[in-house]
Amino acid sequence: MSTLETSRPRIALTFGDPAGVGPELVARLLADPAAAAAADILLIGDEQELRDAMDDAGVEFDWTRERGTGVPTLVDNGGTRPEGGFVRGEPSRSGGLWAMASLRTALELSKDGDVDAIVFAPLNKSSLHLAGMEENDEMAWFETVLDDGTTATELNILPELVTGRVTSHCSIAEVADLITFDLIIERGELLERVLRSRGIERPRIGVCALNPHAGESGKFGRHEIDVIAPAVEELQRRGVDATGPFPSDTIFIKARDGHFHGVLTMYHDQGQIAVKLLGFDRGVTMAGGLSVPVCTPAHGTAFDVVGKRIANTGAYEHAFRVAVGVGAQARATRQPG
Repeated sequence: MSTLETSRPRIALTFGDPAGVGPELVARLLADPAAAAAADILLIGDEQELRDAMDDAGVEFDWTRERGTGVPTLVDNGGTRPEGGFVRGEPSRSGGLWAMASLRTALELSKDGDVDAIVFAPLNKSSLHLAGMEENDEMAWFETVLDDGTTATELNILPELVTGRVTSHCSIAEVADLITFDLIIERGELLERVLRSRGIERPRIGVCALNPHAGESGKFGRHEIDVIAPAVEELQRRGVDATGPFPSDTIFIKARDGHFHGVLTMYHDQGQIAVKLLGFDRGVTMAGGLSVPVCTPAHGTAFDVVGKRIANTGAYEHAFRVAVGVGAQARATRQPG
């Protein structure tokens, strides 16, 4: 069955690092019939991983290897399972290889138009690098696997707020040189598109300054004057309701009070600290700008609670809902007529 033969988005789910809470999160989501009702679900892994996930969560649900049945479909990831299984609660090369095999399968399916969005359960970067991932993070690795010229940028999503970044996983010493007029424009327009996909007709975006006190009229640096403010003006000329730059120690107070639907930050922690304080158990990370939307909960593998059946599913459930929304939008753009 092709992706376009059903009105629901097709979402690929991977179980994440097998040493972490990802399998439990996936199983607990799929134990709720509402998940299968919202999307056609492809589970990427193998039967042993699926059964282990249900054991982790203490749940059972129907699944199949046949597509188009209305229940989750298991798709083999082509990975090699280690003898004796995976060690739980710690990073490993075998865990990284397995997680990457599942993600690669999901990304390859997207190239064929068979997947509208991907949701991966938490990964462990140590495991990924032990497995040979040379890129700084999984988003750069997604670009390598897709190899279609699209570029990832990280967005962080709460139910009430979305943040985008001009720079992301790099040394703080590199940030100032990486912030450019063109990059602010690109990331600002992407943030607006994501906000529109959430049903916001006229998104309001606040743009962060780089320097303390927004540079204090040049006393603490000229990025606000020479780069950021001109980029905000250009976004406005392009029809984006963007304002700023605002000092980063007050912009999230304005966002909390409803002034903005989205905030464009200049570097990683400028937004991440605020997002995790506002809603750590609800936050979602999305790789925007790729040819397929890729979502994950903003938290990690939580090795300390593996096997205890106490993992908080809030952020993972939100990641799934976000993927359904952006996946439906992506499908709609491909529908004939």
